[in-house]
Amino acid sequence: MKKLTALLLALLLLFSLCACANQDSTDSGKIKIVATIFPQYDFARAIAGDLAEITMLLAPGEETHTYDPSPADIITIQNADIFIYGGGESDTWMNGVLDSIDTSGMTLISLMEVCELLEADGHDHEHEHEELPYDEHVWTSPINSKAIVEAISNALCAADPDNGDTYRSNRDEYLGKLDELDAKFRDVVSNASCDTLIFGDRFPLIYFAHEYGLDYHAAFPGCASNTEPSAATVAELIDEVKTAGIPIVFKIELSNGQVAQSIAEAAGARVETFYTCHTVSKDDFENGETYLSLMEKNIPLLKEALH
Repeated sequence: MKKLTALLLALLLLFSLCACANQDSTDSGKIKIVATIFPQYDFARAIAGDLAEITMLLAPGEETHTYDPSPADIITIQNADIFIYGGGESDTWMNGVLDSIDTSGMTLISLMEVCELLEADGHDHEHEHEELPYDEHVWTSPINSKAIVEAISNALCAADPDNGDTYRSNRDEYLGKLDELDAKFRDVVSNASCDTLIFGDRFPLIYFAHEYGLDYHAAFPGCASNTEPSAATVAELIDEVKTAGIPIVFKIELSNGQVAQSIAEAAGARVETFYTCHTVSKDDFENGETYLSLMEKNIPLLKEALH
């Protein structure tokens, strides 16, 4: 409630200046897309290219689960033609913002409204948001990413029909690349000798595991805020790695990897990074990494881990 009150006060102050700020700024005339985090930002730039101004709200490497929008962020959202966000627990701040601004001329795309949802335990459910929590990392399945890309393309074509042919062409090309990525993952899994992944970390990959029929054991569920797993959990993971002869204990990007390293050292395995694409490091972002390039890095490691 305190955050919402502060947010509303900030809005009152900023909106009084908003008209002047808009007059002073240079409007390119391009469609303005604002995406909260990297996956939807990357999908949008693949479809829109140079025909849109695309903003990623959270900076590379910024912690999504503790994010609080600044007044400047709120103005950025207000000025968007298309606003793309996750819609899950990381976006609880969103309701206050969207309720406080005029969204009548804006297209809103919630990823959790686009994809079939899974609970944190990996079970199928319909889009009944009253029964949260659902896992919000829907893009970790390339098949879900196809649905997101379709939604973004449709929004762009509706907002900017003059460039619809370009958006549709870019969409089709990108969907083909997602199909290729999906086929590579399926080939690895179909030729694997086991089906279990070990994560000495959080596990925001339920949609990925569900899509490819993989089992998993992790130190923490989903994106839990825990910093230390229980001793029993660590012992179970070490035993699983030893018994199954699993060569790799995974961590996720931007993790310090300490838990994974402890498990790997005790079990005679090594630690590798599995990219979830939830966020991206500043270096990776500046080096031009994309959802596709990061997911491609998972393929050889997945093949080794499952053999």
